[in-house]
Amino acid sequence: MKYSCLNPIAKVGLDLFPEDYVKVEDVNEANAILVRSAVMHDMEFSENLLAVARAGAGVNNIPLDKCAEKGIVVFNTPGANANGVKELVIAGLMLASRDIIGGVNWVQSIKGEAGVAKLVEKGKKPFAGKEIKDKKLGVIGLGAIGVLVANAAVHLGMTVYGYDPFISIDNAWNLSRSVIHVKSRDDIYRECDYITVHVPLIEDENPDKNTKGMINKDSIAKMKDGVIILNFSRDLLVNDDDMEEALKSGKVAKYVTDFPNDKTANMDGVIAIPHLGASTEESEDNCAVMAVKQLVDYLQNGNIKNSVNYPDCDAGVCTAQGRIAILHRNIPKMLTQFTGSFAALDVNIDNMINKSKGDYAYTLIDLDSPVNSDVVNKLRAIEGVLKVRVVK
Repeated sequence: MKYSCLNPIAKVGLDLFPEDYVKVEDVNEANAILVRSAVMHDMEFSENLLAVARAGAGVNNIPLDKCAEKGIVVFNTPGANANGVKELVIAGLMLASRDIIGGVNWVQSIKGEAGVAKLVEKGKKPFAGKEIKDKKLGVIGLGAIGVLVANAAVHLGMTVYGYDPFISIDNAWNLSRSVIHVKSRDDIYRECDYITVHVPLIEDENPDKNTKGMINKDSIAKMKDGVIILNFSRDLLVNDDDMEEALKSGKVAKYVTDFPNDKTANMDGVIAIPHLGASTEESEDNCAVMAVKQLVDYLQNGNIKNSVNYPDCDAGVCTAQGRIAILHRNIPKMLTQFTGSFAALDVNIDNMINKSKGDYAYTLIDLDSPVNSDVVNKLRAIEGVLKVRVVK
């Protein structure tokens, strides 16, 4: 197997590739691509490419539908960088509540004057700020990061409200019982002194699912005066023009963002952090390890875990005589055609798993005999089949 890296990937992850895996510079030769922030939308993908692994959670830089149509599985690494982001969110809470940055900058401006200690005691009041203890924090999105933020805030003495209609069972189990579950974003907007968003960027006609520009003049109008908003998820979750007006009016006291742009970097009241959320050594190592493990399991066993364009599917380590992976459209009668193809060639199916996700589906089939080319060709000829891969 050959793999290529579009960005630097931590060595601790790359070292997990088996010895017979080769790193190549030419992506057209690669069976797998590892990526962090490199934009892939304009790339053409060769038939060699089987999978893309994003060493991180966000996949806006990857053309998911284009990959799905070519039978290329796209993985991400949810939770691998969660602690790093959580720590920066907590730092953002402190920076916004107490004007630490303003105070530090002020000290730098007077450090050459005589009697700095007296000047500090006399002039520190404008930077004093407020404590976060006993204040209300609203966490929108209780995924891997949101849960950690909510739990940490509870331990810091905050009253925490959480909103996520799609929370997973695992995250629900990990969430502190002290977090107050609410059923709408409006409850967060109305009740909370601080609001932090931890949701993916989704553009949808359904307002309950849409997150693009979810923090806008309408939602801000529902919030408390002097609210503090934190965005460590995606730039476009917040309407910058509406945020600028809210900061000018004082409706929003501070906006903390990990995604500076030409506008927010020049806005008063914004604490702009240079996308440091997951930029820790530990996070980069964790993401690399998780990405490589998922790629190797898929390439060697056909198993899918944490894919964003195909369903999860786990048949374990391949011990059968033959295993075939079929990536196809999620349409009726596909399984009937698959099993019919094997029956026509007198090939016996030992085990079969079929999973679907939206418009696409994945079928993993174990056989009690080695795979032959006639079976593969017959499967590829079925309308709706996007890729057939002989795993073993």
